[in-house]
Amino acid sequence: MTQPQLSPYGSWNSPIAAELIVAGTIGLGSITLDDTDTYWIEARPMEAGRNVIVRRQENGAIADITPSSFNVRTRVHEYGGGAYTVKDGIIYFANYQDQRLYQQTGDAEPQPITPESGGTLRYADVVIDSQRQRLICVREDHSDEGKEPINTLVSIPLNNRNDIQIIATGNDFYASPRLSPDGSQLTWLTWNHPNMPWDGTQLWVASIQGNGLLGEAKCIAGGVDESIFKPEWSPDGTLYFVWDRTGWWNLYRWNQQGIEPLCEMEAEFGLPQWVFGMSTYGISSRDRLICAYTVQGRWRLGSIDLQTKQFNPIETPYTSISSVQVTEDRVVFIGGSATEPTAVVQMDVASQQIEVLRQSTTLEIDKGYLSIPEAIAFPTENGQTAYGFFYPPQNKDYQAPETEKPPLIVKSHGGPTASTSSTFNLKIQYWTSRGFAFLDVNYGGSTGYGREYRQRLQNQWGIVDVDDCANGAKYLAEQGFVDGERLAIAGGSAGGYTTLAALTFRDVFKAGASYYGVSDLETLATDTHKFESRYLDGLIGAYPERQDLYKARSPIHFTDKLSCPVIFFQGLEDKVVPPNQAETMVEALKAKGLPVAYITYPEEQHGFRRAENIKRTLEAELYFYSRIFGFELAEPIEPVAIDNF
Repeated sequence: MTQPQLSPYGSWNSPIAAELIVAGTIGLGSITLDDTDTYWIEARPMEAGRNVIVRRQENGAIADITPSSFNVRTRVHEYGGGAYTVKDGIIYFANYQDQRLYQQTGDAEPQPITPESGGTLRYADVVIDSQRQRLICVREDHSDEGKEPINTLVSIPLNNRNDIQIIATGNDFYASPRLSPDGSQLTWLTWNHPNMPWDGTQLWVASIQGNGLLGEAKCIAGGVDESIFKPEWSPDGTLYFVWDRTGWWNLYRWNQQGIEPLCEMEAEFGLPQWVFGMSTYGISSRDRLICAYTVQGRWRLGSIDLQTKQFNPIETPYTSISSVQVTEDRVVFIGGSATEPTAVVQMDVASQQIEVLRQSTTLEIDKGYLSIPEAIAFPTENGQTAYGFFYPPQNKDYQAPETEKPPLIVKSHGGPTASTSSTFNLKIQYWTSRGFAFLDVNYGGSTGYGREYRQRLQNQWGIVDVDDCANGAKYLAEQGFVDGERLAIAGGSAGGYTTLAALTFRDVFKAGASYYGVSDLETLATDTHKFESRYLDGLIGAYPERQDLYKARSPIHFTDKLSCPVIFFQGLEDKVVPPNQAETMVEALKAKGLPVAYITYPEEQHGFRRAENIKRTLEAELYFYSRIFGFELAEPIEPVAIDNF
């Protein structure tokens, strides 16, 4: 056996190259079942981030369904989701370029079924009303320029694209329209400013009248302080949904006798609804519900007997489970674990046998190069505990000098109302196989730990999240796992804000990387899209009433406190966090004489989808750390222009 080569951390040569990650990796999501066929969406960096519907037939044949000139993606809420549905082999989908809905039958060219609007009319979360030959969906209307877009539920006849009718209006947001099995009732979710859907939503039900419009709507559950997720009808007309009234997103059901809990656990059966079409459970039959749930950041699968309410866990090798779709004899979901990449997975309900239908990567990587994460809990401010996943450096070909400890990258996830998981992530392995330690933090405010933990960020964004990331780094340094003088923090979007705030307001980190991050909270409050336009009311305070807090927590006003190098990455078409957020910060750092780098991508929006840009970003961040932390690179990388270095 070859002895590992002695080499400093950060300078290890790794087979997990940036070009391999983007060339051999796709995104998987949005599973839909149609009889024996299985559909999902693949996000392909090598096709400029295009989203493609893929179908797998019962005989195992897999083929692209979406023609090359189409991109299945909606811009409702900017984050999208719920971009397509299928019934009897006919596909209805939103096309990114023009935001119209299309109907695709067999091999025929997709045909538009909504009028041309220049992208001002956007559609999502489509449900098919076969009895009335129409679609029902969420529409977001941007046609009144200069005013906030209007969200409604609309009816779209399949035989007359110009006869679109609004069937529900008056609330700021709508989601999850779902028809009862007999087509007589519609249920949906609403919420209003300043709430986000994980703060408070209402569940509504209405009868459908002879003219296709809705009768009097009745609020079944929810309110301004209770969040509801994923309503779904069972075959017998019972309405199931996830509700956090006890502090945990648990399952409930409603019928004419009222509401009853189905399964009460200190576990989360729901998710923050950043996108449409999210699914954590499905009804297999009149007697069985299959569900995914998370405890302490680890996802599991379970089965509930709908007659006795008996809950039984289902053993799987996966620690991350999403996009759950169910029929009487099978369950299909997106699953991943610490050592297995995410995949479209099918499980036989009776035998519980598992079959992988499609993996997110074709790369075969020797496990000697893979770091296995450890779930850690660490002390933070006010006697609280925070959580994360710690990845030590791992590369079977190298070892570092005994006297050296590895540099650490702390990752602050986006959202901030979101979470990270221990699912296999090649981008993390890119770092650990080169000699970095990596801490993926589920700071206070993250989901998966109950409503109380989620609300730790209420009025405390820029404080709790920053403290938890800083304390996670200090904890690992104090335990002797990492080099306390080579601590970096990186994050995107809201995680980019946490990154910049940590670098500005705490003296812990020595370098940072901001991906389309927020530096000026006032600008974010006044220059972002509708979905998040009042998000900060709950995270910081009402604006402009609490302008003082917005200024006090904005890194841009305190560059005098910032004393370490930062690299910025920004899409120039970003509407969620506009480029001026990064550009103002970059100029301030230049003026102060601090090392700073700024890399922009003209075609990218909020998040990078193109292969060449994902590759460049990974390598540029590595190059930046090599210069700042002073180690030699094992591979040639295109240099990054670093001002003041």
